[in-house]
Amino acid sequence: MRAPIKKASTQGTELSNWSRRRGLVMLCFFGMAMTLVARTAYLQVVERDFYLSQGQARQLRTVPIPANRGDLLDRSGDPLAISTPIPSLWGVPKDLFASRDEMHKVASALQIDAGTLVKRIDQATKRGSEFIYIKRHVLPETVDEVLALKLKAVKVQQEYRRYYPSGSAAAHLVGFTGIDDKGREGLEMAYENYLAGESGSRRVVRDRTGREITGMDIIKPAIPGQDLRLSIDRQLQYFANRALETAVTEAEAESGSVVVMDTRTGEIMAMVNYPTYNPNDTSDRTGGRQRNRAVTDVFEPGSTMKPFTVAAALDSGKFKADDIVFTSPGHYTIGRYEITDDGKDHGWLDLRGIVTKSSNVGISKVARDLDEEQMWSVFDSFGFGTPPGTEFPGEVAGFFNHPAVWNHTEQATISYGYGISVSAVQLVRAYATLANDGVMLPVSYLAIDEAPPGRRVVDASLAREVQGMLESVVTIGTGKLAQVPGYRVAGKTGTSHRSQEGGYAENRYIAVFAGFAPVSDPRYAIAVVVKDPKAGKHFGGVVAAPVFAKVMSQALRLGAIEPDDIDDRRAKVEIPLLPREGDSS
Repeated sequence: MRAPIKKASTQGTELSNWSRRRGLVMLCFFGMAMTLVARTAYLQVVERDFYLSQGQARQLRTVPIPANRGDLLDRSGDPLAISTPIPSLWGVPKDLFASRDEMHKVASALQIDAGTLVKRIDQATKRGSEFIYIKRHVLPETVDEVLALKLKAVKVQQEYRRYYPSGSAAAHLVGFTGIDDKGREGLEMAYENYLAGESGSRRVVRDRTGREITGMDIIKPAIPGQDLRLSIDRQLQYFANRALETAVTEAEAESGSVVVMDTRTGEIMAMVNYPTYNPNDTSDRTGGRQRNRAVTDVFEPGSTMKPFTVAAALDSGKFKADDIVFTSPGHYTIGRYEITDDGKDHGWLDLRGIVTKSSNVGISKVARDLDEEQMWSVFDSFGFGTPPGTEFPGEVAGFFNHPAVWNHTEQATISYGYGISVSAVQLVRAYATLANDGVMLPVSYLAIDEAPPGRRVVDASLAREVQGMLESVVTIGTGKLAQVPGYRVAGKTGTSHRSQEGGYAENRYIAVFAGFAPVSDPRYAIAVVVKDPKAGKHFGGVVAAPVFAKVMSQALRLGAIEPDDIDDRRAKVEIPLLPREGDSS
């Protein structure tokens, strides 16, 4: 009778154990469910902002909106530098790395080294970078070739590239921008803040492959840069460039510069250097060819300084234009230094004759009688020894010692252009000041509508006396090859030995001519510098003066300046008489 009771007890125990196990399992499931609910609540409430921002960081992007750079225009509005849209290729490094085997095809299409590209991608991936340029500024047809490979990791972005329609003709003046569209040389660099504008930004949504799904709100609109109208005349710039290139090539010279200035406004109308370069070709910006020699290089100007010594003499009150100086026998010695007139004996010369004949002996004797401080003050007032103040990159002051450190020969040699160094811009500004009746104007690379206030350097009557002397240089003196038919021209030749370590090179020269026209109402001043001509001719009156004549002739024509020497030319032409009625002949 006990056995059945025992069996029932065992079954009850097993049922109880099973119920406990089921309850435990249910409790575990309930605990897990509550944990998930709690975790979900935590993520949705406490960590919501964090994970939302992380999700947005992977889908939302802030994309820059590039600002269009302002154009550089010549004085007539013709473009000298413009920006054009151009595509660039980029990608997310880790995505590109996953497709690195395909990068060889991309590199081939872009004509770049595949090994270098893969290495850059690998390094960017290790750094955890989110962005890398494959290549910037790619031609549209090349981009199409790359996109035809259908690589999702390769993406396209629009940028801007600078283009220079005038090419090498205006390269040194305009300069160029780097691949980031920032000015690197010339006026592009000088007016960077004005031209660049401000980039904007916008939000976009991208899918997991990085493709843009839709654009969103603009955070900050792009502000385009402002256009600049330069003082340059593009046609004159072209012509000056050709004339200089021809002269430098024919003279087998090292280099040359030409600067044209409007004497009434101080505007630079043209500025060229040779050798030059093509700013549209990045591979051509080598070897220092991008340096604007007219602004950055200095030289000893030789006899082109004589008019300023005469101006100092007249300003001192110790000399008058008709005062005479004895220059025979064509040489004399100061200490160990011999001053000569290249074997010529000019005898007695007045100040006009000294300038016309370009007598070193005569001008140095005039300088020797001047007070050092007074002579230095006149030269200084013409801008020698101080930068022109245009903020053009690399602008130099030249070299001009204060008289406190002059030795007993330096005053004499400075009078004819040794012991002083100037830039082509400084020289043309000084001659423009003489042409403007002794008033110096600020140098301007921007077109201006009204002449700015100037600074008087010497009296107008004194400046006009020197103008007359410089005209005689062109009519009967050393500058005859600077003549422009129909116009009265004034100017001065200069020839100096090139300096070298230990003194001056015997057979290396700098040929210079500076002047202005028309004399009756001066409008343009031009300085021409040709360094180290080797083709046998080296004098300023032979090498530089013809360049002046060509460029000045073009400038006067483009400026529609009326001839002022037409009556004298007509008087020299024999006009045949018409036969009278009844004459048999």
